[in-house]
Amino acid sequence: MRIGSPAPGRGQGFRLNSIADAPRLCQSYVEAGEVHSSTLPHEYGRDKNHIRVWFRTENWYHKASMKFGAHSYLFADRWSDDSLSFLDDARELGLDCFEIGVGDDVVFTPAFTRDRARKLGMELLISPGGHWPMECDLASEAVAERQAGLAWHKKQVDIAGKLGAVVYCGAIYGHTGVVNRHPPRPDEYARIAAGLHDLAGYAGERGVAMVIEPMSHFRTNLINRPEQAAHLIALTDHPNLYMLLDTYHMIVEVRDYAEAIRVAGKHLWGLHACENDRGVPGGGVVPWPAIFSALRAGDFDGYVIMESYNSSIPGFAWQRGMFHNVCPDPRAFIRQGLQFLKQGFCATVPACPQDSSGS
Repeated sequence: MRIGSPAPGRGQGFRLNSIADAPRLCQSYVEAGEVHSSTLPHEYGRDKNHIRVWFRTENWYHKASMKFGAHSYLFADRWSDDSLSFLDDARELGLDCFEIGVGDDVVFTPAFTRDRARKLGMELLISPGGHWPMECDLASEAVAERQAGLAWHKKQVDIAGKLGAVVYCGAIYGHTGVVNRHPPRPDEYARIAAGLHDLAGYAGERGVAMVIEPMSHFRTNLINRPEQAAHLIALTDHPNLYMLLDTYHMIVEVRDYAEAIRVAGKHLWGLHACENDRGVPGGGVVPWPAIFSALRAGDFDGYVIMESYNSSIPGFAWQRGMFHNVCPDPRAFIRQGLQFLKQGFCATVPACPQDSSGS
């Protein structure tokens, strides 16, 4: 039972009949998404005949700052006004946020999606996933193509603004699928940084965070590892530019996931979570214990988004380069993945302190 008034400076106290109940209470609140795992435990004490456990927060009630979500591609190959029920499904499954792939061939009414998400209390994210003209490229040597790229990305940011989305994220430093057979050059990074600086400012004025995502060398030659992303963020020199790491893309780019997370450091905004085959998190070769521990050690409080492609939609996963039947049922994917992720983060929480009074 929650106590209505907190102990000064301690955050919220919870009444327990026995100190033995403390670990169970801690885990239940983390799994319910009501308390961030990094807040546990803070202090315990006695209030008449009850044990109290305090969480590290100045508010009497603390909603978890870490948010779990899923990508729209788990449900559909293209978002539309007919897709709104997927938001209801995601919320019912326990998700806090939802990422939507946008592009020139993705046509929908932003206000409808915005209003449904707000009604459900869900945050929205967007990323380029639909048609993205090849001539729209911030890394191009051609001035006209860089200008076209900046204009195209600003159009997506405008959609984010209309949606009330919190972020525009992806490999927006270049163009996915363009893999030049040479290392990224200083002049390329300088061009990209100039475009990203403009774009980050434009997005910031609309309340949208800009987030870049390193991808594997099969998708780009520009930003494959977190240190490259951190370097580009430093060159861009704008406070509204962050980084998202993807457990799938990292599998062929880094050997030490924990070190990659440490390199991302303060720039880390979120995580795309799936297995090495783009399947549901857990059971593959992705080193999840190292990920959970590193995120906790870095006081990560961002977004964890499950991402894959619905493999029951004819041709969709194959068109996206995924040839495994790893997501035939998005609801089962989310249910299993969310349980795995929450339990993994919860396992990094130290055991609640023991009752030193002996009673």
